[in-house]
Amino acid sequence: QVQLVESGGGSVQAGGSLRLSCAASGRTFSDYTMAWFRQAPGKEREFVVAVTWSGSSTYSADSVKGRFTISRDNAKNTVYLQMNSLKPEDTAVYYCAAGYPGSIYYFTNTYPYWGQGTQVTVSS
Repeated sequence: QVQLVESGGGSVQAGGSLRLSCAASGRTFSDYTMAWFRQAPGKEREFVVAVTWSGSSTYSADSVKGRFTISRDNAKNTVYLQMNSLKPEDTAVYYCAAGYPGSIYYFTNTYPYWGQGTQVTVSS
C-alpha cells in the first residue's frame, strides 16, 4: 500500500503560479511512476503530467506543456507539480497518483493509489 497526501492548493489570479506537493508513505516510493491528474466540476478526471521512477522522463498533457513541470525527490518521498502561467481553465481538484512502471501513463487505471486531492482555483 502507498498513502499519498497532497498540499499546496489554493486560489490565484490568472498568470500566477502555484506549487503542489505530494508526500508518499508506505511502500518504496521509487518503485512507482508518479502522476498528477485533475478533475473539474462536471468533467472526467484527466491526465496532467507524469514522471518515471527515476525522474529521467516526464510526460505532459498538451494543455499544460510549457507551463507545468513535474519533479520528484525520492530521498524525500515527494513529488511536485510546479504550475506557472495559470489559466482559469486550470481550475480543478488536483490528484496525485502512484502507478507501476511500464504501464500507459495517461490512463487512470494505471494508478492504483490516489491522494485525496487539493483544490486549485484560478480567477480571471
